[in-house]
Amino acid sequence: MPTSRSYRDSCGIARALDVVGERWALLVVRELLLTPQRFSELRHALPHVSSNLLADRLRELEHNGVIRRGQAPAEGTRVYELTERGRKLEPILRALGDWGIDAPQPPPPAALSATSVLIFLQGAARPDPAAPATSCRLELDGRVWTVRMASGRVQVQPGEPATADVSLRAEPTTFSALLSDPATLPAALADGNVSVVGDRSVIDRLLHAVTDPWPDLN
Repeated sequence: MPTSRSYRDSCGIARALDVVGERWALLVVRELLLTPQRFSELRHALPHVSSNLLADRLRELEHNGVIRRGQAPAEGTRVYELTERGRKLEPILRALGDWGIDAPQPPPPAALSATSVLIFLQGAARPDPAAPATSCRLELDGRVWTVRMASGRVQVQPGEPATADVSLRAEPTTFSALLSDPATLPAALADGNVSVVGDRSVIDRLLHAVTDPWPDLN
């Protein structure tokens, strides 16, 4: 059942936690930062939450104006998406992720969604601003993303790129490991855990933009 618990505290922090402080609520918001998702997609990205509890969180977030239900244009199926109010949580979630990066890892089996990895990539990557713009097609966990490096920044969008310099397919955990240690790419390719088609140097640049970031001069 959706919860109506409250801290009964007038502080803005407490009132915010009344809306998004229940377990799994902020992780639902995280999964919707990059693209709307169906219930089944959210359930797949958050494998340790029950269907009933996820449905409760979605109802609460919708009731509080954080998310809304819409229709996927190409498929006509119901999706959940952030409202303008919900979108305002993005800098808070990104700051929370930066703060939590040094926290201990959870015990296995631990989940890691494609959205989580891509949010980290967006925030951590600092490619050479003088390098030419490039476009990568990433297939993570069965979903395709367009990753563009340009002007010293990495942009991530859902869906197929119009053109791509390179295509990479991997599981989110494998791609995360590559972002931590680009030197493991040849072994991952040899093991079949990663597939790369196109200009591999673009992938090398993307990975090293995280481990050897170009200074941010802004």
